[in-house]
Amino acid sequence: MSASAIFVLDLKGKVLICRNYKGDVGMSEVDHFMPLLMQHEEEGLLCPVISHGNIHFMWIKHSNLYLVATTNKNSNASLVYAFLYKLVEVFTEYFKELEEESIQDNFVVVYELLDELMDFGFPQTTDSKILQEYITQEGAKLEVAKSKVPTTVTNAVSWRSEGIKYKKNEVFIDVIESINVLVNANGSVMSSDIVGSIKLKTMLSGMPELRLGLNDRVLFALSGRDKGKTVMMEDVKFHQCVRLSRFENDRTISFIPPDGESELMSYRINTHVKPLIWIESVIEKFSHSRVEIMVKAKGQFKKQSVANNVEVRVPVPSDADSPKFKTSTGNAKYVPEKNTVVWTIKSFPGGKEFLMRAHFGLPSVESDEKESKPPITVKFEIPYFTVSGIQVRYMKIIEKSGYQALPWVRYITQSGGTLVNFYYTSIALLKQEGIFIQM
Repeated sequence: MSASAIFVLDLKGKVLICRNYKGDVGMSEVDHFMPLLMQHEEEGLLCPVISHGNIHFMWIKHSNLYLVATTNKNSNASLVYAFLYKLVEVFTEYFKELEEESIQDNFVVVYELLDELMDFGFPQTTDSKILQEYITQEGAKLEVAKSKVPTTVTNAVSWRSEGIKYKKNEVFIDVIESINVLVNANGSVMSSDIVGSIKLKTMLSGMPELRLGLNDRVLFALSGRDKGKTVMMEDVKFHQCVRLSRFENDRTISFIPPDGESELMSYRINTHVKPLIWIESVIEKFSHSRVEIMVKAKGQFKKQSVANNVEVRVPVPSDADSPKFKTSTGNAKYVPEKNTVVWTIKSFPGGKEFLMRAHFGLPSVESDEKESKPPITVKFEIPYFTVSGIQVRYMKIIEKSGYQALPWVRYITQSGGTLVNFYYTSIALLKQEGIFIQM
């Protein structure tokens, strides 16, 4: 089962627009949502699902809006939340910015979209490119479009229109990986994995069939080829365009691609990964006087690679003032509203070490309340590099007209999530993208 109704509310809980799909939940039930939400916030018990009697509210917040789905059944919560986030994505594609004003200015289009996106509580056509073919923001076109539904809605290939033409046929492939590492207080990696995705930007004429080859360990084992580096992919998820039966039989990734940008697949690889940027920190706190922070960052990746837009966030006491910084490279600044020092390094070569020192004054009278110790976080991106060693071996493009097309491949490694536990007096370790280093 899925949603009974969808509501879009402002920050005060006023209904801006809604759509009742099944009629089994009263539309006035949503009046209970905001008081319950505020009550849970005050109690510190905020939950993504809020219940009132036998009515359940599943909600997300975006900008100055709440998107709420109601149900009185044991619905598939994952499906409902996936739909709510897809709703945000589609509205953003249409209105550029999704906020209260854009909903109020586009009531007709929003109603049309809610009708097409879901039917009797179940998601239907959710591809914004297809929706834009017959739901437009110009009223006159909207009336004309109603008379003819695009064939893509009823075709077997519902994600791609017919008659697409390009002067130059190209397909761009991005292999993007994020690494997640758990490090204990002694600096040992307790667990690690890699979460990756393959994204396409397709600019191909007609209705081409593409075949993608990776250095997949299972494929190599099936074909009797064990030479070269291979990867074992787990939790593989595909775009609906991929022929799953073909993949299950011989591990061939065969598909007719959507036009433009799309995510072809995602995967996870369980493997031992060392932190790519290692963070060491020494924090000395002198009561009623000052706190001095020293942070050292070291690149633990190949010297020929460069990490771009590195950002190290170091938490400081909330009562700290009079900041002074000294860095061997990059810039450091104090963000008082977040009680954080942000150290940014535009370009970080592999194998290099950099240092940042910070000095803060402390008040002569300290608060009795114990402060939390948030983690040190690090964000970065390394182009032309993958930790897992995954490779695109080939991309075959087959189209009945026989045109020549150019495939392009790019590899990117990003910070993911690393959790590092250590004592306040010990050296702080690393983390990627939400690198959590417990001080």
